[in-house]
Amino acid sequence: MDKVVANAAEAVADMPSGATLAVGGFGLCGIPSVLIEAVLESGVDELEAVSNNCGVDDWGLGRLLTAKRLRRMISSYVGENKEFARQYLHGELEVELTPQGTLAERMRAGGSGIPAFYTATGFGTQVADGGLPWRYDAEGNVVVSSPAKETKTFATAEGEKEFVLEHAIVADFGLVRAWKGDRHGNLVYRDSARNFNPLAAMCGRVTIAEVEELVEPGELDPNEIHTPGVFVQRVVALSPEQAADKRIEKRTVRPVEGN
Repeated sequence: MDKVVANAAEAVADMPSGATLAVGGFGLCGIPSVLIEAVLESGVDELEAVSNNCGVDDWGLGRLLTAKRLRRMISSYVGENKEFARQYLHGELEVELTPQGTLAERMRAGGSGIPAFYTATGFGTQVADGGLPWRYDAEGNVVVSSPAKETKTFATAEGEKEFVLEHAIVADFGLVRAWKGDRHGNLVYRDSARNFNPLAAMCGRVTIAEVEELVEPGELDPNEIHTPGVFVQRVVALSPEQAADKRIEKRTVRPVEGN
């Protein structure tokens, strides 16, 4: 089945306001920036985004945030974005902070058909006990807090241990970026740009992949495919200019010897 669509705008044309998006990337590495721009231009709002972070003020998911298109975020890291902090602390954005490994497993579980799982991460903290601020009001008062989660004792090699029940994440749409992809939706990521992309692809009911290089079926080595095409419904081939537009959060340089 040829899953290639003409452009990013066509790929997100049926995305409604209020949808939940699982978005790949880590910082600005491996983010589906072209698809994010298409979502912005489509005009949809009241979105819930599931992503490690929310980009920066002027790129990535930060573009949707600045335009007030995001209602809620499920994230593990919220630094590097002053507008994110401002909206959260002023009651304009609801934020569910989740430990990074737990977030990854919640997304993987959603794509694997596992409704929930137990993890030791967060036991004995507000992650399990509840009370983490999810939403403030304009005066800085907490109006929505995380609920307490179910805990259970299991026998382990080290003895009995307490675990926390975490629920899987299934999103309406998954947005990912791949280094290479074929017309059947098989994807290969490059180096650290893999990050959350395979997980976002798994847990989306409709997953859209923007690919830097589109190849024909059979050209990818099956042993090197990171996301099988069964998880991908639409493929957008990027232009060379779009593929090359990769931004850096913080540029660090050192002086050249002798200068």
